[in-house]
Amino acid sequence: MAQQRGVNSLQFNQDQSCFCCAMETGVKIYNVEPLMEKGHLDHEQVGSVALCSMLHRSNLLALVGGGVNPKFSEISVLIWDDARESREPKDQLVLEFTFTKPVLAVRMRHDKIIIVLKNKIFVYSFPDNPGKLFEFDTRDNPKGICDLCPSLEKQLLVFPGHKCGSLQLVDLSNTKPGTSSAPFTINAHQSEIACVALNHPGSVAASASRKGTLIRLFDTTTRDKLVELRRGTDPATLYCINFSHDSSFLCASSDKGTVHIFALKDTKLNRRSALARVGKVGPVIGQYVDSQWSLASFTVPAECACICAFGKNTSKNVNSVIGEDPC
Repeated sequence: MAQQRGVNSLQFNQDQSCFCCAMETGVKIYNVEPLMEKGHLDHEQVGSVALCSMLHRSNLLALVGGGVNPKFSEISVLIWDDARESREPKDQLVLEFTFTKPVLAVRMRHDKIIIVLKNKIFVYSFPDNPGKLFEFDTRDNPKGICDLCPSLEKQLLVFPGHKCGSLQLVDLSNTKPGTSSAPFTINAHQSEIACVALNHPGSVAASASRKGTLIRLFDTTTRDKLVELRRGTDPATLYCINFSHDSSFLCASSDKGTVHIFALKDTKLNRRSALARVGKVGPVIGQYVDSQWSLASFTVPAECACICAFGKNTSKNVNSVIGEDPC
């Protein structure tokens, strides 16, 4: 039997209880615990889809066309209301945001939608009375890297800064619409940012560079570095970083075919290099010796892209989702 192919992107919802697959054949939505299909939109309804984002566990989906046979444009975000029962797809499309360049990422929270282009990020009120609130210029961001805190208490947005390897943090609750407020900047890495994540309260930001050997965590209020975690010594492309719901653990997946799990509250659980017991070893390998390595890891096929997140009922359960079929 031929393998099913054509997954263009994967994304968890805000509490990682569901994930949606944007595919050449449409969209599929899965519940995580237990793992089961929750719903789907077929190719006849939506064509091939490049991006799909869902608002919590609601009926609202954000769709961006793409792939081999799209029905929607790559420069538009369409909001699909799956609760509207209609044979006509146009009746289920309730909102549209259109731009001059391709949309690279979409993030949603209960009151806002974030739309990422290569050099700009737009923030709109959503879903009631949608209107543009903010517009931020960015450095080249071809992968649409950003994260949005889902917390009701904190409206934090993080994305790559103007300087190579830096992060920009914007508190949307303290920024007045229509004004240009300078985001806080964190000098996180020496090379380009490849992956970012916020914990659920928005108090900690995690990032990795294109080198992919280190994951650094920062306090979003003080901008101080909290801890440095070592994924490995060989360069790698990180697909995903996610915090557990209580911020006790962090997981990360990469193209090395390994998902790593790190302890954040009890960092003694993390492994250290055997050389750490020797004492001072000089500046050349000192950083390597002092690194914290994952407390546990498991493998997935290296040729498959993978996103990962923690189960909601227990911090130590990690759910991984394969994003592409083996070639």
